[in-house]
Amino acid sequence: MGLSFYIYERSKLGGVIGGGLQLFFSYFKDLVGREVTVELKNDLAIRGTLHSVDQYLNIKLENTRVVDQDKYPHMLSVRNCFIRGSVVRYVQLPPEAVDIELLHDATRREARGG
Repeated sequence: MGLSFYIYERSKLGGVIGGGLQLFFSYFKDLVGREVTVELKNDLAIRGTLHSVDQYLNIKLENTRVVDQDKYPHMLSVRNCFIRGSVVRYVQLPPEAVDIELLHDATRREARGG
């Protein structure tokens, strides 16, 4: 299983939505074309190729497949999907796609306010 990044619910950001989400948005833009797994708040997990992401962390996946096909058989025919950012719980990334030093630097800059 890949490294998981938790996307904070907007209510947990305490009104400072712009800065916290901007860090994830910038990072995810660089992952377009890579395979990711998106777990939704309703426990549905969808794996696919990241096609696009916007500043609200809305995600478009292509070549999708449901992780638990026995639990969600009605989703077997879905090949492309748009996921609203507010319903995302986790995004799992392949380990080779994660630059830990880049994330540490970006997090430090974000904590300092710039």
